[in-house]
Amino acid sequence: MGRTFRVGTRRSQLATTQTGHVVKALQDLHPGLAVDIVEILTKGDRIQDVALSKVGGKGLFISELEEALLQGRVDFAVHSLKDVPAELAPGLVIGAVPRREDPHDLLITREGYTITTLPERPRIGTSSLRRSAQILRLRPDVQIEPLRGNIDTRLRRLQDQAQLDGIVLAAAGLMRMGWWAPDHATTLPAGLGAVLLTEQELIPAVGQGALCIECRATDEELLSLLQGLHDREAEATTRAERAFLKAVGGSCQVPVAGYATMASVPSGNGRVVLRGWIGSPDGQQMSSGSQSGEDPERLGRELGEHLLATGGRSILDQLSC
Repeated sequence: MGRTFRVGTRRSQLATTQTGHVVKALQDLHPGLAVDIVEILTKGDRIQDVALSKVGGKGLFISELEEALLQGRVDFAVHSLKDVPAELAPGLVIGAVPRREDPHDLLITREGYTITTLPERPRIGTSSLRRSAQILRLRPDVQIEPLRGNIDTRLRRLQDQAQLDGIVLAAAGLMRMGWWAPDHATTLPAGLGAVLLTEQELIPAVGQGALCIECRATDEELLSLLQGLHDREAEATTRAERAFLKAVGGSCQVPVAGYATMASVPSGNGRVVLRGWIGSPDGQQMSSGSQSGEDPERLGRELGEHLLATGGRSILDQLSC
């Protein structure tokens, strides 16, 4: 009998759905592969009434999963890459980055508003400093309402609570749940409509729209199996974004955004185009720019250093991180 692999996942509906997609794709590539799903409650899931920026940031969603990996209780874990800190726990690696979904954000309202057509002093629910800072840059009259919880919980709060005019969610999560797709009818709760926010309006979070599969660096059998799920374009773009995040020292406590795409060039080599943004929580100060290059990590590092030198450092120095 072959080895049975154990995959760790958060308990949320989105997390288990995403993990299910990865397991199915892996079993399609390797028929007969045995995989058991192990649900793990993380600190980020337990604490729902406090903004992430006040309780420790990104690692809250993966620390228990990494502990289970290091203790051998699971063999790999599926994460939303935007939840993964720039530095992994020693002994762990990202074994694969599958094809990336749309990395943009969605503005969800009851009336199908855009960010510019929202009524005066609209109340927008989000606990993301990145989202709130960029929204306030576009609409200084917006009232930000703290909002945590699973995506279905957030949608119900918008549907049920008159004090919210809209919420902002990642498009990828709704797409993986089958609740939204571009140019198609949605299955959002009755009365709600979604508008995609372009990167000119809101630059996405580093790694948004991408999943990653984390495992032990010594598990050569599993690393070999995972290569069939690996997408080179997703890896290159997210490597650039994560190198940028690492260079600026960004976390959930700092409004930082990074979005990379691939551009074809006559040489046939993939060229990464990276756009980065550092802002103050009120959206009034910012340092932003874009660069391109063929080495994702060098590109991310150089853009991060450039933005720090052109106003980003002074913004970060004002924050308690």
